[in-house]
Formats: sequence, C-alpha cells, structure tokens
Amino acid sequence: MKNFLKIGFLALALGVFVASCGGNGSSEGTDSTANAATEAIDSSKAVADSTVSAVVDSAKATVDSVAKAAADTTKKK
Repeated sequence: MKNFLKIGFLALALGVFVASCGGNGSSEGTDSTANAATEAIDSSKAVADSTVSAVVDSAKATVDSVAKAAADTTKKK
C-alpha cells in the first residue's frame, strides 16, 4: 500500500513538472512587452534624431552667418 502511494505521488509530481515546463512544445507567440519596448525606443530615436538635426542646422546657420560677417569685415578694410 505504501509503494502504491509513493508511485502515485511520483506520477503526480512528474505530471506537474512536465505541465509547468511546457512539455515538449514550443511557444511561437510574440512578446507584447518586447514589442512595446521596441516601439518606445524607435519613437524616442525619431524624436532624438529630429532634435539633433534641428540643433545642428541652427548651429550651422549661426556659424555660417558669423563666418560671412567676418569675411565681409575683412573685405571692407
């Protein structure tokens, strides 16, 4: 009788173990957290790129205007 209980308990434990580990199947679903993180990173990258482009364009315009003013000043002398 004791062996029957031991074997039954072992079978139950093995069944729970296989069920919790997923058995031999593989999961092909998508990870919604990873997708959301990727979208957030992509949108942040787009904002950063546009901000950096605006700052670079502004700085370039400033440098160009200073260079032109300096060139005009040297020509007048």
